[in-house]
Amino acid sequence: MRLRTLTLAAASGTALLAAGLLPAHATAAAPRSAQEGTVSAADLLAKVSSCSQISNGKYRTDEETSATVPVCGKNGAVFWKADMDIDCDGQRTANCNEDRDPWFQADTAFHQSDGKPLNAETLPYVVVPSTSSIWNYSNAGIKGGGVVAVIYNNKVEYAVVGDTGPSQIIGEASYATAKALGIDPDPETGGADSGVTYILFKNSQVSPIESHSAAVSLGDRLAKQFLANN
Repeated sequence: MRLRTLTLAAASGTALLAAGLLPAHATAAAPRSAQEGTVSAADLLAKVSSCSQISNGKYRTDEETSATVPVCGKNGAVFWKADMDIDCDGQRTANCNEDRDPWFQADTAFHQSDGKPLNAETLPYVVVPSTSSIWNYSNAGIKGGGVVAVIYNNKVEYAVVGDTGPSQIIGEASYATAKALGIDPDPETGGADSGVTYILFKNSQVSPIESHSAAVSLGDRLAKQFLANN
């Protein structure tokens, strides 16, 4: 079984939050199942069937694989199609800790509204590659707390940009993201080898970042705009 590659979380002392996008009273909770929202996986996938590459090169999905994955651009979003490795970094929980995850780090690049690291076991989030000559996510309008539609096996799960990873590897999401999509979330032996599509909506930001219900509400609205504009 493929093992997860080491995530290099960049510590950040300040959560990147945008006021006024959505009400802060929305509660944080792990999704019970996907499909989320009203936009189907088939409709979203139809809009990302071809790639207009915006990255300067391509990424590997794991340390031992060749670089085959480009970052692609569309109106209002960027996307890539890759595998899913499991990120269990952030707050220590029953399933995300040093005993369960050999690569565990007690921090995430982006933090909750109370300053604590994110909770990978309960919050669906996606890992973006750290800035390199291949691609700079922030220059593409992607920021911490940005909304991501993660598609696998004809299901849609909305997540946030929550962590940064190796600069030359792509395709990683939190324990909660994998579990919601029916992917084995074990941080050491789980994940999916292929078939995962990540659509990141530009200039979006969930507030507070830890509210999954807020991510679903904003994600559904942005997904409808994405269909209309592409």
